[in-house]
Amino acid sequence: MAKTTKPTTSVTTKTSAGTPPAASDDADIGAFLKTVRSMPPAAQTGEGGRLMFAMDATMSRQPTWDRALQLQGEMFEETAKIGGLDVQLIFFRGFGECRASKWVSNARALADLMTTVDCRGGHTQIRKVLGRIKREAANGKVNAVVYVGDAMEEDVDHLCNLAGEIGMLGVPLFMFQEGRDPVAEKAFREIARLTRGAWCRFDSSSAQQLRELLSAVAVYAAGGRAALADYSRAKGGDVRGLLEQLT
Repeated sequence: MAKTTKPTTSVTTKTSAGTPPAASDDADIGAFLKTVRSMPPAAQTGEGGRLMFAMDATMSRQPTWDRALQLQGEMFEETAKIGGLDVQLIFFRGFGECRASKWVSNARALADLMTTVDCRGGHTQIRKVLGRIKREAANGKVNAVVYVGDAMEEDVDHLCNLAGEIGMLGVPLFMFQEGRDPVAEKAFREIARLTRGAWCRFDSSSAQQLRELLSAVAVYAAGGRAALADYSRAKGGDVRGLLEQLT
C-alpha cells in the first residue's frame, strides 16, 4: 500500500487563496483527553519513570519535520525540570533502518539527539517499534510510550497482535497522528485501544494543545500524580482537567 502524501502545514492565518485555515480538531483532542483521564495513575515503585518515544522519520514527514522536532524537544524540556524520567528514543526511516538509543536520564541531551535525525524515504516499520517495546517491557517497567507518525503500510493484524501483547504487559501507547491518512488513523486507534492508551491527531492548528499533552504524558510517566499536579497548576486548561480525572 503506497503512503499518501499529506499537504504541508502552515502557521500562517490565511491560505494562499485568502481563506481561513481549517479549524483545530477539537473533537479529536477532547476524545484523547477523555481516554487519558480514565486511565489509572502510573504505578510508583520508588524508581524513576521510563518513557519510550518512537517516531516515523520517513520522507512523507519532511514538510513538518522541524516543527515536530521543536514540539517534541519542548516535551523533554518539561520533564527535565522535574527529573526522575529515563527516556529511550526509537526512530525508523529509509530502507530497513530502525534505531533505538540507550535509556538516558538527560532529557535535554535526548532532545539534542533528535535534531540530528533527518527524514529518508522508505516504508513504515511500526512492527519493529512494537517488537522493541515488548522486549523492553518484558525486561523492566515501561510507564508509557509516545508514538508520532503519519502512515501505516504494514499488516495491521500483525501490528494489533503485538499491541495486544504489549497491553497485557501494562504499557499504554499514546498514538499521535500527523495528517489525515485514514488507514493510519484506523490502525493507530486500534493500537491505542489494545494497549489501553489513547489516540490524537497532530496538526499545526492544535500545536499548543499537543505540546501540553505530550508534556503531560511525559511528566505523568516521570512522577505520577504529584508531578502532574505541579504541571497542571502551571498550565491549567486541559491538563488541569486530566489531573482531576486521575485523582
